[in-house]
Amino acid sequence: MILVVGGAGYIGSHAVKCLLDHNQDVVVLDNLSTGHSEAVDKRAIFKKGDIKDANVLTNIFENYPISGVIHFAANCYVGESIMEPLKYYENNVAGTISLLKLMKMHQVTNLIFSSTCAVYGNPDVEKINESTPTVPINPYGHSKLMIEQIIKDFSIAYRLNYIILRYFNVAGADHLERIGEDHHPETHLIPNILFHLLGRSEHITVFGDNYDTVDGTCVRDYIHVTDLINAHILALESLQQGNVKNKIYNVGNEQGYSVKEVIQKCEEVTGKKATILYKEKRKGDPGKLISSSEKVSKELGWKPKYSLEEMIETAWKWFSRFPNGYKKI
Repeated sequence: MILVVGGAGYIGSHAVKCLLDHNQDVVVLDNLSTGHSEAVDKRAIFKKGDIKDANVLTNIFENYPISGVIHFAANCYVGESIMEPLKYYENNVAGTISLLKLMKMHQVTNLIFSSTCAVYGNPDVEKINESTPTVPINPYGHSKLMIEQIIKDFSIAYRLNYIILRYFNVAGADHLERIGEDHHPETHLIPNILFHLLGRSEHITVFGDNYDTVDGTCVRDYIHVTDLINAHILALESLQQGNVKNKIYNVGNEQGYSVKEVIQKCEEVTGKKATILYKEKRKGDPGKLISSSEKVSKELGWKPKYSLEEMIETAWKWFSRFPNGYKKI
């Protein structure tokens, strides 16, 4: 049985559905601070609670035969982390220590951790691989890098087996339109463009048009949420079978798109024209982040399947059907 921490969130809920489809039994723990109980597949066992609450974790580990943990639970907004660093170190770092402590007590030794490309900061390389220096430029990135080190230390001292996945920009929705992205507030680019094209805002705001990129706007590597979750399934299977373990992998498409290019693609998919408002750069935003996923491809056999167009198409179908997110489900 797999414990999915943060399983009511955008990425976590997709993971829960996919795990169940792969015949894994699943317990979900989520405090619903940003997640939605409606997003949790009804086949899973759902527990509302926080990973910092030892009593909640103890109850789960004592009552269910947990063999592995997938850890998605975290605050993840760069801008907010700069304004509220305490929240990020407390929830992300202290919360993970609480989880690891209970895993150790109950001899649960397999962990997949949701990390981020923010650990690299603003690297001056064409493609980021796992050997690229980790120099975070915001508390969010720092918190994730701290957690990575804690996991490594637990592995050495307590024989914890782990795989850490560093995400790039996740987009899209379940192809059957059962679950999708529903954040409050929404800070991700593609949903905000689509909200604007649905008529929910007067314009799309672009922060900075003078970066050293092809058109002056930020360049990012986008990955469909289904592709990302498939990487988790392969990682879990590897840990369960005792194959590859104690590794860090980038998970991205190895292709960068500028903000302007993403807006243009959204216009093509929807047949609607966007109004763009340019503002100053945001502090802590790197100009370009593109992944090298060679390592995860070679060692786990993972390959992305879905294009940027398909990410936008599935997101558009989700937002068109549920413009108010899970309130309508």
